[in-house]
Amino acid sequence: MSRAVWFVAGAGMGVYAMIRGRRAAEALTPDGLHDRWQALGVGARMFREEVAQAKTDKELELRERFGPAYDRTPQLSSGLDTPSLVPHEDYSTDESKEGTH
Repeated sequence: MSRAVWFVAGAGMGVYAMIRGRRAAEALTPDGLHDRWQALGVGARMFREEVAQAKTDKELELRERFGPAYDRTPQLSSGLDTPSLVPHEDYSTDESKEGTH
């Protein structure tokens, strides 16, 4: 009886090794490598979309929780109070300084 058990165990290991070897050989072919590369791209795209969705959901949750105080979206204004990137020079004449030269 023990010989039959060892024979079945050996045959099972042989079949398992043959299946694993065939899968490894298929994975290393150009088609197999291409399929794996495509799967990696799909996985990365799905991860990026899930992160973007979670970010949007969390932002909406925070906006609902804190209201307008949380809204820090920059607003563009077109008024005189808008700072200029050009330095301002004062060209006004001060008569009290003219006589001190």
